[in-house]
Amino acid sequence: MVPHEEFTKLFNEEVEEDDSAEIEENTGEEIFEVFKVLAVCYGVPKTKKKIKNKLGLYFKVSWKGYGPNADSWEPIEGLSNCKERIRDFVIRGFESNILPLPGLVDVVCGGPPCQGISGFNRFRNDQNPLEDEKNQQLVVFMDIVRYLRPKYALMENVVDLVKFSAGYLGRYALGRLVQMHYQSRMGIMAAGAYGLPQFRLRVFIWAAAPSEKLPQFPFPTHHVVVRGVIPSEFEGNTVAYNEGHTVKLQKILVLEDAISDLPPIENSETRDDMQYVNPPQTEFQRFIRLSESEMLGISAEKKSSKSLLHDHRSYKMNTDDYQRACLIPIRKGACFRDLRGVRVRADNKVEWDPNVERVYLPSGKPLVPDYAMSFVNGTSSKPFARLWWDETVPTVVTRPEPHNQAILHPEQDRVLSIRENARLQGFPDFYKLCGSVKERYIQVGNAVAVPVARALGYSLGLAFQGVAGDGPLYTLPDKFPMIKEHVSSELFEEVA
Repeated sequence: MVPHEEFTKLFNEEVEEDDSAEIEENTGEEIFEVFKVLAVCYGVPKTKKKIKNKLGLYFKVSWKGYGPNADSWEPIEGLSNCKERIRDFVIRGFESNILPLPGLVDVVCGGPPCQGISGFNRFRNDQNPLEDEKNQQLVVFMDIVRYLRPKYALMENVVDLVKFSAGYLGRYALGRLVQMHYQSRMGIMAAGAYGLPQFRLRVFIWAAAPSEKLPQFPFPTHHVVVRGVIPSEFEGNTVAYNEGHTVKLQKILVLEDAISDLPPIENSETRDDMQYVNPPQTEFQRFIRLSESEMLGISAEKKSSKSLLHDHRSYKMNTDDYQRACLIPIRKGACFRDLRGVRVRADNKVEWDPNVERVYLPSGKPLVPDYAMSFVNGTSSKPFARLWWDETVPTVVTRPEPHNQAILHPEQDRVLSIRENARLQGFPDFYKLCGSVKERYIQVGNAVAVPVARALGYSLGLAFQGVAGDGPLYTLPDKFPMIKEHVSSELFEEVA
C-alpha cells in the first residue's frame, strides 16, 4: 500500500460506538499520549533502536510530558487514536509547502535507490526485480508522481537500471509514466562529458504533463574518457553526438585540473576548515572556488582572501591500511602489486612469489591481504591503487576505503579527501557538508554530479518557459555555465 492510501484508509475508518462500553480499567501500565506529530516518512525509519516493523508509513511523534530524547517513529496503524494530531501536522505541512496537494506541484525529482540491482548484490532477482523489497522505492516514486500529478518529473538512477534483467526496471519506469499519460524520454549521461574528471554514467528520465513542453537533454560540452558499455538496445538513449558529427568540444579534464591547488594534509587530519595555501591553477579551479554570489552572478566583486576551505579532510585509514598505503610507490599505476611478495604472471594475474617469505605488519596481519590477491580472480590492480594526475576516475563512490578501488592520493599517503571527492563531483567550494566524515563521503558519492544537475535544470527552465525545442537534444550556451562576465581573469586575481 502506498503512503497516501494508508493515510486515506486511516481517516476513512468508521468508528463503531458502543453505548454500553465502560471506561477502560487502569491496569497500572503507563499511558502515553501523543503531544505533537513532528515528521513523516515512508519505509522503515533509520533509528538508533532497530524497528522490526514492515515497510510502511511512519510518523515521528513527541510524547506529552517527555523531552526530545523520547521522540519516536510510530507506524500509522498504531496512531488510530491520534487523528487530530495527524491532521494538525498535515495542515502545518500544507501551509509550509512541504506536504502539497495533488495538482499543486510543479516538479517531482528524485533518485529512488534500487539496491536490489546493484552489481555488488550477489543475490539479485533477475526474473522479477520488483519482487525484491530493495527495489520497491522505484514503485513508490512512481506512485508519488501518480498521486501528486506534477507538471514535470525527473528521475535519476544507476546504469544498472537498463543493464540488469534486460532493462526491466527502466522499462517499468517508462511504462508507468506513459500509463499516467505523461510524455517521457530517457537519456544516459556521462558526468565527464559536462566538465568533470570522472566518467560516471547515469540514467535520467524526464516526464511532462500533456499540456507542457517535454524537457530536452543537453549535448555534451567536453571530451571524455569512455568507460564501460551500454546495452545495445539502449544505445540510442545515450546523450551524445552521432558518430562522424564534427563538433568542437572542450578538452578532457583530469585529476590535476580539479585538485592540484588543494593544500597537503595527513591521514590523521581532523580540521573541518582551513586556509587555502595556493592560488587556483586551472580554469576549473578558478570557477569552483567562486563564492556563492559570484557563481550565481549576483556579485562580481573580488573574493576575500580569507575564504575558508571546507571539508578537506580524509577518511582516517586504520593503522594496517595506512602502513600499506605508505609502502605504495609514488608513481603512476602503483598499487598493491608493488608490495613485497607479489608476483604478476604473463596473463596479468597475481600470485605469491615463492622466493619471498610472506611479510607481516606489526599488528600480525599480512602486508598484502588475501582479498587483494583474489579480487576479480587476481586480475585487478585496484586494491591500494594510487590515482595519478593525468588520469580520470571511473566514478566517485560512497565508501572511502582503498580495499577494492583506486582512491589513494597521487603523492600523499591517504585516500582522497571529502573536498577532493566533492571537486570531482563538481560541488563548489562554498558548499559546507554536514555529518560525520563517513556521512559526508556518502552525501557526495550519492549526489548527481553538479554540472549535470545544472545542465538539466537549464533544460527544465527552457521547457517551463515553453521555449524548448521538439527534438530530444539541444546545445547548451557556449562555456556553460561559466558566463564570461562573471568569470573574467580579473575576478580571479589573488587578493594580497
